[in-house]
Amino acid sequence: MYRPPLHTIVWTALACALLALPAAADSQARIVRLSDVQGTVQINKNSGLGFENAFANLPITQGTQLRTRENGRAEVEFEDGSTMRLTPNTLVEFGTLGLSDSGKRLSAVQLVEGKAYVNWLGKSGDEFTLNFSQEKVKLIQAAHFRVTTSSSMSEIASFKNDLQVEGPSGSVKVGKKKMVTFDVNDNDRSTVAKSFDEDTNDQWDKQAIEYHDQYSKNNSTPYGYGYSDLGYYGGYSNVAGYGMLWQPYFAGFGWNPFMDGAWSWYPGFGYMWASAYPWGWMPYYYGNWIYVPSFGWGWQPGGWNGWRGGIHYVGAAVGFHPPVAPMGTVSTVAVGKGGPRTTTVPSMRTVVNNGSAGLGIPRGSYGNLRHLNTQVTKTGSAVVHPAPAFAAGSHAATYSHSSMSHASSSGHTSTSSSGGGGHSTHR
Repeated sequence: MYRPPLHTIVWTALACALLALPAAADSQARIVRLSDVQGTVQINKNSGLGFENAFANLPITQGTQLRTRENGRAEVEFEDGSTMRLTPNTLVEFGTLGLSDSGKRLSAVQLVEGKAYVNWLGKSGDEFTLNFSQEKVKLIQAAHFRVTTSSSMSEIASFKNDLQVEGPSGSVKVGKKKMVTFDVNDNDRSTVAKSFDEDTNDQWDKQAIEYHDQYSKNNSTPYGYGYSDLGYYGGYSNVAGYGMLWQPYFAGFGWNPFMDGAWSWYPGFGYMWASAYPWGWMPYYYGNWIYVPSFGWGWQPGGWNGWRGGIHYVGAAVGFHPPVAPMGTVSTVAVGKGGPRTTTVPSMRTVVNNGSAGLGIPRGSYGNLRHLNTQVTKTGSAVVHPAPAFAAGSHAATYSHSSMSHASSSGHTSTSSSGGGGHSTHR
């Protein structure tokens, strides 16, 4: 069995401890995940830079603002796997992300404008409050609802369970499959709608929930955020001498988990690592990355009691050098293919290369990646024609495979369409 040198373990542990110091300084602080970004999404982290282009796996801390532009959609995951999704032209502010004295998680979000979907799982007695216009809905049990707000009206529609909305005109009950509107110009006077109107974004929200439900089954960890992506983008293997290790599909020879990502600065926390991989949340903040000869890099779950800072590992391949947090700046610093990404036209064709580790593959859009991984392992690459995003099980992508001698030497996924896309400038 491979055993890393003692000095490697010591220095790794020391580095992890130093990276975790800012977060540990405030035991009441919480960090949640920007789990999906489509189109143009921007984030204001109170770093003094105003709104910046956002990307998946950015941490969200108390006071953060998140907004989508005309073509943008976003999803935020909370610790227990609860989610909030934002449609285009929406602005939210995370006013409270903290803990009560008894350890319960307290979350309060202000929907400033636009439309949001909330699927709150109601686990462990955690509390969630959504404020909109002059109204607020406070959750202590499971709920699934949609809220829209503007300068003239607000609307809330419940998909599951009853909601109680508090406002200047008193308390209003919103029953399952009921919808209530509030007239902003008349002291938020409420009116129960005669019918439950469907929205064009309802199907997107539904498919997102199906994706999480399907790929987060049998979760035995104390956290839910990021677990569904582990189920979709990779699998566990029992490695002799190490136990169960998770590894992303399409990892390939020469891949390491820190080759693509970005350093993003937050007040009170300093620089935090944001992985570029769509599954890149849980393995970077809990447990350990381990390098095993003949197997490659794998993630060993554990360490659930503390926030690990993003860069932590035991052992390493020859020549491996972990990314180092920048100094003297608060700007986002990209590594490899990390950082903000722009796409002008949806891709019609994707080439998945061995070594891409899922980079560039939208969630749920290619059916069973395990089967595709088998083909890519044999042939080096596969051409994939994407299905609609969030197709949790009913849509399957088609693909063909070949050795493709012209495949990218970096091993990353490439896409082709009539328009194309690109990455932000890297430092």
